[in-house]
Amino acid sequence: MTIADLDLTTSDASNPATGGGSGTLHPLASLTAAEFTAIRDIVSAAPDFTATTRFAYVGLDEPHKRDVLAWEAGDGELPDRRARVMLLDMATGRSTDNVVSIGGGEIISTAVLDGSTGQLPVLIEEFDAIAQIVADDERWVAALHRRGLTVDNVICVPLSAGYYEFPEEEGRRILRVLAFRMDSPSDHPWAHPVDGLSAYVDTATRSVTRLIDAADLPVPATSGNFDDPELQGPPLDTLTPIVITQPEGPSFTVDGEDVSWGNWRFKVGFDTREGLVLRQLGWADAASGQTRPIIYRASIDEMLVPYGDPSPVRFWQNYFDTGEYLFGRFTNSLALGCDCVGEIHYFDAVLADELGNPFTIANGICMHEEDFGTLWKHSDMFTGSNEVRRSRRLVISFFTTVGNYDYGFYWYLYLDGTIECEAKLTGVLFTSAYPGLDEAGADYPYASEVAPGLGGPYHQHLFSARLDMMVDGVANAVDEVDAVRVPVGPGNEHGNAFTKAVTRLTTEGSSGRVADASVGRAWHVTNASETNAMGRPTGYVLLPTESPTLLADPSSSIARRAEFATKHLFVTAYDPAERYAAGDFVHQNPGGDGITRFIADDAPIDGEDIVLWHTFGPTHFPRPEDWPVMPVDYAKFTLKPYGFFDRNPALNVPAPGSSAGSSADHCAHHAIDAVSEHATGEAHPAGHASHDGHAAH
Repeated sequence: MTIADLDLTTSDASNPATGGGSGTLHPLASLTAAEFTAIRDIVSAAPDFTATTRFAYVGLDEPHKRDVLAWEAGDGELPDRRARVMLLDMATGRSTDNVVSIGGGEIISTAVLDGSTGQLPVLIEEFDAIAQIVADDERWVAALHRRGLTVDNVICVPLSAGYYEFPEEEGRRILRVLAFRMDSPSDHPWAHPVDGLSAYVDTATRSVTRLIDAADLPVPATSGNFDDPELQGPPLDTLTPIVITQPEGPSFTVDGEDVSWGNWRFKVGFDTREGLVLRQLGWADAASGQTRPIIYRASIDEMLVPYGDPSPVRFWQNYFDTGEYLFGRFTNSLALGCDCVGEIHYFDAVLADELGNPFTIANGICMHEEDFGTLWKHSDMFTGSNEVRRSRRLVISFFTTVGNYDYGFYWYLYLDGTIECEAKLTGVLFTSAYPGLDEAGADYPYASEVAPGLGGPYHQHLFSARLDMMVDGVANAVDEVDAVRVPVGPGNEHGNAFTKAVTRLTTEGSSGRVADASVGRAWHVTNASETNAMGRPTGYVLLPTESPTLLADPSSSIARRAEFATKHLFVTAYDPAERYAAGDFVHQNPGGDGITRFIADDAPIDGEDIVLWHTFGPTHFPRPEDWPVMPVDYAKFTLKPYGFFDRNPALNVPAPGSSAGSSADHCAHHAIDAVSEHATGEAHPAGHASHDGHAAH
């Protein structure tokens, strides 16, 4: 089957594949179900495709940015629709990385992997096979029996192996296995880790290559059944309903994958590996009638969860949830009123399963508006002007469940041009048996006791945001800006002065930077040729949230495999082949890939087409309050316009209730009264609440 066989010529704004009702697929449009079917047929017709070959990954092979921009400008041809297809033969372990031309109906390139630079992502079929593989191993059965357990009351958790130079693992696909007791079909096994025992498994030969039986630790007896009404306790029945309505409907418009909201214009996409992808994010300028580009492509390209427990069965615990597990395929189908509240627009996620067949995750992406308090406000004591505007934000989000943890990723767009990305972390801790106090009476240094005898090992969640910047065009530069104290001296006799230090990042090799809240460190992305009304470069500023980078020793295996996580920022010159911070093949990768390889040539980044790689996320020392299910934790970063506009871009936002008049008049009269009180010396009562619900100063 070729693209000529696909019915893509009919306008259908309801079909996210068309990228709008134009009838022609945009070069960046997500792959459609029909295209996934065509890809499957092309690949499975190849002579080396066998009955045991599985599709490890199928995704859009995005054309070069210059080709897309040229086509959009009418200066180039429509790029060929291509897919990247990774194949694994389950019987032999043969792994290939292929590029398929959907339009040409052919495989145009194939690379065979030998495992020396990593393996293909872990397949669900491999996960499913683990329980039987270890059950067939006499050593595993005996180790369970000594603990009073059997294969029937234990569940196996297969986990990515990392890379530790074990000779018997070279070139083989390895998973490491931990066990948990499960007392009934409704019992959550995370409460009962079978600690001190681990199996290393070759998934191709279906054999246990090594068994670690290091200690007989008691299996914790606590309950983890957070969905049990008895454990939950009496319902909190004093909460009254909150109803969110938009009687006139939402303010956004959707045409396929194209979205317009306020001045924002962008495309929503989805990928098996990265999940939600925002493309061609820009601001519609009323004066010029053009959309000014800001970010060409934004995604969470990698997520590392390194654990800090060095015990014999846990030292290897570190997971790359995008590169090893393809967390996009575990996306939740979201439910109105539960995951999303208000006037919601859903996008379905269309993916390929391991046989190459298309499947759909209904309501995989949620988009809605939220009220966000005060946008801007002033009550002027001299002119009598009293103005207030309310803020709102557009929320584009998805949730994915990777084993025990649930992750939500939320992109927020604001009326003043601000962009935020927030990760929400919840779910269940990955647990251990807590060994208790040592002979000196000291706590175990690498885990918290979250329930009697139950440990929560210390760990980190380090997300990599890949931000393909395009601030007013492709020629961008990055300045690191720090606040600087000025010592007392000539010109600063009273010692009150402070200023800023600006350092231009000029090459890839010097771009690895660490956030520093003590100096308010931020990174300004500016255009090399465009200026604002003040003659300054137009730009956006990346505001990080300071948190620890990778805490593992720099000589460790995980540090070599995840150099991106050792800094909060790297900047590279755009290269369409550089998609993932830890490299293309993360599973069992020995290191030196991804960012390490990207910056090796030390290419110039001053005034170039650049990509920002921003690491953010929490370091988790688990609390008892995180058990048996975690309240949501948050991690985020912000991009704010800095000289991108000539003035506050939200001046034209209407006053509250201005269409009817009454609410706006009420706001104004209330503000006038407040100004009068200040002018006459009448103070507010202590604790008087403002409109936003914050205590008045």
